[in-house]
Amino acid sequence: MSRRALRVLFALVIAGAVLPAVAGAETLNFKILTNYSQASFRSDAPLETFVGTSALEGIQGTLSVDPAKPSAAKGSVKVDMNRVTTGIDKRDADMRSKNYLETEVDANRWVTFEVKKVETTEPLTPGRETPAKIHGVLTVKNKPVETVADGTVTYIKLTPEQVEQQKRFGFTSDNLKVKAKLNTTFTNHGMQIPQLLFLKVANDIQMAADLVFVRVP
Repeated sequence: MSRRALRVLFALVIAGAVLPAVAGAETLNFKILTNYSQASFRSDAPLETFVGTSALEGIQGTLSVDPAKPSAAKGSVKVDMNRVTTGIDKRDADMRSKNYLETEVDANRWVTFEVKKVETTEPLTPGRETPAKIHGVLTVKNKPVETVADGTVTYIKLTPEQVEQQKRFGFTSDNLKVKAKLNTTFTNHGMQIPQLLFLKVANDIQMAADLVFVRVP
């Protein structure tokens, strides 16, 4: 299934094709569906803006959440920086070098976000996009920083018939679509500010994630 087909499927659910009520309190366990998930970062320089994007299988994660009480959500997402590309091989090699991420050290290879809680004004209702503040700890180059991501969470429930149609793509009866954005800096994580030619890149890093989680037993 293409990303466009995925958007169509979710749009049908959100539009009201399937809107079953949330059952009683129950914590559900989810994992990231890698083929439909992506993470990226962006940083600005005087002459250009560069964006790094995760490759397939380069992002992993789990989440445990009770749709009726999302504030108690726990989980983690991690991105393999050896599989993140900016479109220029030399820049990618520099990014992974000792001066910056030093990804030859296994502890530095993964950028992780550990979810501590999800702040919403209401329970997660099937088919509804719910604004959320996702509190957690961002770790880059083995340097953890507490942070809050702004995002949305959409709880997607599929009927048995839909599950049968979509199970070959990995979807289940319960699915979550999570979009999040957060900011950090190179210096927060003990890295020097990169330099392109003779011009320094901005210290700020904008990170974004567009993730699909599917329920696991």
